[in-house]
Amino acid sequence: MNDPTPVRVFRFDELEVADPTSGMLRERAFELPILWSGRVTTAPGAVSGWHHHDRNESSLYVVRGVLRLEFEGFDGYLDASAGDFVHVPSFTVHRESNPTDEPSIAIIARAGGGVPTVNVEAPSRRS
Repeated sequence: MNDPTPVRVFRFDELEVADPTSGMLRERAFELPILWSGRVTTAPGAVSGWHHHDRNESSLYVVRGVLRLEFEGFDGYLDASAGDFVHVPSFTVHRESNPTDEPSIAIIARAGGGVPTVNVEAPSRRS
């Protein structure tokens, strides 16, 4: 039987805390077999734990603040600011941080159907 309301609005106050990684708050709007959507908030000065998103390709849209990304195999970091989009390829070990004194908020869409978040140990740094 088909759902009588195939289009649904997920209100900001209805999001559910999901996929915990230290240093950040992820909230899920919805999860389907091949699509995950939600919001991530990173507090001022916070640094998340290292993680990846399995076979999911991740897209983030920064709504507010600065989202700093570090990832395995890259010395340094990339900053994304309000209005920027970020692509994180599947299986990319990374962490996010917020170098500012204001919260960072980004909207996430993940496609691929893998485990939403896999927390891992810090990668070895290149010498």
